[in-house]
Amino acid sequence: MKKVYETKIINTGGREGEVHSPDQSFKYKVTSPGKKVEDATNPEQLFAAAYSACFNGALELVMDQEKDVHPSTITARVSLYADDVEGFHIGVVLEVHIDGVDEARALELTKKADQVCPYSKALRNNVEVTFEIV
Repeated sequence: MKKVYETKIINTGGREGEVHSPDQSFKYKVTSPGKKVEDATNPEQLFAAAYSACFNGALELVMDQEKDVHPSTITARVSLYADDVEGFHIGVVLEVHIDGVDEARALELTKKADQVCPYSKALRNNVEVTFEIV
């Protein structure tokens, strides 16, 4: 397999620290969900941002391949769960909106994008991902 891209992000301090790229072009303070820390994000927000961008890119690719291109918006809701059996885990709801497309067609395009998106592939059979057509 040919590597297309690689990035490097460094974390110090875990959930109460920071993440940054070596060149400092990407730098965020991180904290645990629910804490009010000015100008900070949390790992779940970072994951939601990355997954929504990746999935929308896959959706745009699918629409382009099918010559059925419409503006689209992906909203990712990432939930953090804790239980006595599995410990911590996440769940994802992707809200998919495609302008000018009926619900059946939007779901068809969404399912195809799910087969293309690298994040979806990485999560399959490990994280519950639900789609909502909005």
